Amino acid sequence: MRIVKDILDQKAKITVVGLGYVGMPLAVAFARTTKVIGFDVDKKKIEMYCQGLDPTKQVGDKAIKETSVEFTSDNSKLKESKFIIVAVPTPIKIDKTPNLEAVINACRIIGQNTSKGAVIVFESTVYPGLTEDVCIPILEKESGLICGKDFKVGYSPERINPGDKENRLENIKKIVAGMDNETLDIIAKVYEIIIEVGVHRVSSIKVAEAAKVAENSQRDINIAFMNELSMVFDRML
Repeated sequence: MRIVKDILDQKAKITVVGLGYVGMPLAVAFARTTKVIGFDVDKKKIEMYCQGLDPTKQVGDKAIKETSVEFTSDNSKLKESKFIIVAVPTPIKIDKTPNLEAVINACRIIGQNTSKGAVIVFESTVYPGLTEDVCIPILEKESGLICGKDFKVGYSPERINPGDKENRLENIKKIVAGMDNETLDIIAKVYEIIIEVGVHRVSSIKVAEAAKVAENSQRDINIAFMNELSMVFDRML
């Protein structure tokens, strides 16, 4: 568990790739006790963060001004980190299929700037199987390294509800998964640094991906149901 000790001793850095409403709270939370690089390809967004402004409205300008996160759009800075969290968006296309452009681009950038011993954790919402079937091959191709031997991969779905000031990152139990038991243990221990209520370990990456799909579906169904009730009750008045 050398990587966890090095992170806690601030000898190793955590990099958060994608500084939106998911990535920014993660970066700020980890930066309270560890060294963090906050990476985003959007240079204008990075400029705002460097000026102490929070366009996501998730943590606030004050937290951005006070944080020790090293904000950058320089790809090469990823080489300094052994623990990388991918929190880029996965929006839906017009035909309702997932737009994986940001995830694929992130994998290319990370692959080109990663080194042996790195642990890469995906938080982006994806369908079961994508991490292993799409992300790993890109990482291997771009890095020339072998997953499982030279670097490890895991998945931990984001569970933040944008705008919710009560249920914050720190008090929402984190689902974590790794490609093997050693990776799972590393990922769990790293997230336990910031998650006050602890983590829930699941048996595989696909299980964690499926859990995210189920949670999103349940939320959408509840919202749709309440909207239907609202229309029905409105007509009854």
